[in-house]
Amino acid sequence: LHLHRLRALCDAVIVGAGTAAIDNPQLTTRRVAGEHPVRVLIDPSLRLAPTLRVLSDRQAPTLLVCDASRESEAAQRVGPEQVLGVPGLMKNDGGPPDLRALLPVLQARGLRVLFVEGGGITVSRFVAQGCIDRLHLSVAPVLIGSGRPGLSLPGTAAMRDCPRPPARVFRMGADVLWDLDLRPAP
Repeated sequence: LHLHRLRALCDAVIVGAGTAAIDNPQLTTRRVAGEHPVRVLIDPSLRLAPTLRVLSDRQAPTLLVCDASRESEAAQRVGPEQVLGVPGLMKNDGGPPDLRALLPVLQARGLRVLFVEGGGITVSRFVAQGCIDRLHLSVAPVLIGSGRPGLSLPGTAAMRDCPRPPARVFRMGADVLWDLDLRPAP
């Protein structure tokens, strides 16, 4: 329910290709009142099947994000109206997408309030590249073993060197949510 509320408050909801492929999400606000956000799928390698719900259900506008060099290839797979080719998204070194290249392209389309919903790799990349203002971390009483990757950031050797951003804590039934403010201090 919390995720649906956040979707209703944003212009766009962002997920990575791994989450889209595994979960086949709808990324809509079907459990709360409000407009559906634009659904943004970051898929630099164009591995997502065009039959995924988010690419085929037409419930909300969807953008498949890839490097501008692969835009025509993506358009052939899912249609040009669903493709957002971003110049400089991928560097020649084979590393992760440069999310700082994506943000102004989304803003130019009027998508200013962005909700990076997941998964863990995508959220971790946004945090590591300084592209997130707020981070919601929740703990639920569910044991999933090693499970899917969650937040993964370069660590420090000593606890005293770890960042301690301003935070608020909320109870959501049996779950606990931390709302962390990651904006640089004024």
